[in-house]
Amino acid sequence: MSIPETFTQAHIPLTVEGVQLNIATLHRDGVLAPIVFLHGFGSTKEDYADIVQHAAFAGHPFVAYDAPGCGESQCSDLSRISIPFLLKTALQMLEHFGIERFHLVGHSMGGLTALMLAHQCPDRVLSFVDIEGNVAPEDCFLSRQIVDYPADDPEVFFAAFIERARDAPAYASALYSASLRHKVRAAAVRGIFESMVDLSDNADLMDKFLGLPCPRMFMYGEQNASLSYLPHIQAQGVRLAPISHCGHFPMYSNPIAMWQQIADFQANGHRR
Repeated sequence: MSIPETFTQAHIPLTVEGVQLNIATLHRDGVLAPIVFLHGFGSTKEDYADIVQHAAFAGHPFVAYDAPGCGESQCSDLSRISIPFLLKTALQMLEHFGIERFHLVGHSMGGLTALMLAHQCPDRVLSFVDIEGNVAPEDCFLSRQIVDYPADDPEVFFAAFIERARDAPAYASALYSASLRHKVRAAAVRGIFESMVDLSDNADLMDKFLGLPCPRMFMYGEQNASLSYLPHIQAQGVRLAPISHCGHFPMYSNPIAMWQQIADFQANGHRR
């Protein structure tokens, strides 16, 4: 069987909690274990499209898609979007593509969604690469702005959020901010951010993360090496993957290092 060297684009109609969705997707077939990618807030499925450029992943099918309210995906009620809603969307996407067991990669918002997915379906996840996904209250440096900089008008809040992101003293922050308005619908922001803060503060995410039976890797930019829990999770068997010349966005600042770490971890880091 020949292995496709590119990806296929598709739009998948779904209904989640009575909300009509049309999910924009990139995917590829293959004979090895599939890889499921979940992007972060303000990002899209294209964060992961370059997997087809890396020979280390040849033969692996993959799925990456725009979360509801993001990218090219459509959602009939943006106010309903939250992390639990995104979890239910992920479960339906797995069912649509017939994916039973898979490697899981999630960044930021997608890392939190991935953690909830792995916690709910622990026997299905072969490995979990968490790219600065929320595991503790301190991880809400973006999402907690919904509390720290309140605004009744979602457009007003989002405009100010974009400005703060542009001016942040971190790698790729200005690049990230430049496309936010094109990648996220403002009306989706509050539900996403409020649920991220609530889960980070109250849902025992660290216990969920450390309790997963699959091999786990936590990837972080060198600018975030001060995260207080890094020594603790390493002592509990989590592989740490610091990315040089990087803040919160390895796929923008140092993608080669990101892909090398993911490939090595999935192939050699921890065999089951």
